[in-house]
Amino acid sequence: MGKKVLVVGSGGREHALAWKLAQSPEVERIFVAPGNAGTNIWNVDIPVTDIDGLAEFASKEGIDLTVVGPEVPLTLGIVDAFQAKGLRIFGPTKEAARLEGSKAFAKEIMREAGVPTAQSRVFTDPQEAKEYVRQLGAPIVLKADGLAAGKGVIVAQDLDTALLAVDELMEGELGEAGKLLLVEEFLEGQEVSFFCLCDGEKAVPLVPVQDHKRALDGDQGLNTGGMGTYSPPPFWSPALEEEALHKIVMPTLQAMKNKGMPFQGVLFAGLILTKDGLKTLEFNVRFGDPETQAIMVRLESDLFQVLWACTEGNLQDLSLKWKEETSICIVMAAPGYPMAYEKGINISLPKNLGFDEKIFHAGTALSSEGTLISSGGRVLGVTALGKNLKEARQAGYALVERIRFPKAHYRRDIGLKGL
Repeated sequence: MGKKVLVVGSGGREHALAWKLAQSPEVERIFVAPGNAGTNIWNVDIPVTDIDGLAEFASKEGIDLTVVGPEVPLTLGIVDAFQAKGLRIFGPTKEAARLEGSKAFAKEIMREAGVPTAQSRVFTDPQEAKEYVRQLGAPIVLKADGLAAGKGVIVAQDLDTALLAVDELMEGELGEAGKLLLVEEFLEGQEVSFFCLCDGEKAVPLVPVQDHKRALDGDQGLNTGGMGTYSPPPFWSPALEEEALHKIVMPTLQAMKNKGMPFQGVLFAGLILTKDGLKTLEFNVRFGDPETQAIMVRLESDLFQVLWACTEGNLQDLSLKWKEETSICIVMAAPGYPMAYEKGINISLPKNLGFDEKIFHAGTALSSEGTLISSGGRVLGVTALGKNLKEARQAGYALVERIRFPKAHYRRDIGLKGL
């Protein structure tokens, strides 16, 4: 009997995971909860926050492995709930998910593990935070402690912006997430998203990816969940991978184990290559979006087998196979994103895609007539492979041109800094 897999989430990341898992000869059926228009054939209408509903579905349906995409159900304890019912699930426990759920906790772990990171202080009082900001000066980085869907970080280039940011994060719309504020030094360098699959003790790295967080070309505009990615960044090397593994990932896994919360799942380290070597900007506890799209099109190994091995605590014998080509993922977003954006825009996709082209759906839905419409901020992840970054960019943007999505907002410089 083939295996049944449930993917939890509704974004481009989940479409990419489901697409890759469906290629495994061991997988017979895929379900995606709640999914989007791109995963329509697999969708189950259960929200990601309905932990009991998801666990009940997995029990009834006899799901062999559940893979969690977004951070919110992980921080709500979906893994603990599934494990309590004897259900196999890939991802960290509620305790271990605090690495992403609380930036202050993540800093504490980094300190204990001796992980290189920016100097920082935590504040509960806006006035004290402002005093510290005045002492440090700008540029400076301000981070809300809790989950804020990629919008809880402000890099302030001048003092006035930094002081306003304190109020915005601590007393604005973030609510609980902004009660604690981290103020940290600004680090300069190339950023890289570094993912490792972890079984509690061991870690297997995935290919490195560079993300583009700002809404506009030239890294201008507001922070977003991510406007595009490419893999691999040309400055990355096997020596840097070793440094990231041995100075950052392995000490973190050890520190988590020492605290009685071993980390099983994806550890996503946001790193920056400074003049003093690699430093850690933040930890996330799940696959990145839109990084996953760029990673999955390069992965040749069977994703199901790898994730299963993580849940077995059995990673030591595992090495992953990757395509040599460069991948790119260009996010097409709704007009207005990341602020208030339009929904319900009709989209028409090209009928025939090449072998090295893939369109992953994120904020899409089917209208009552069954046509494709936009339903979220980030709508499509237009993904392509090329022999090198230049060819991948040409292929990716040529595919964007073939998509009918009126007024779509996308960056035209994804991958440019790697050339």
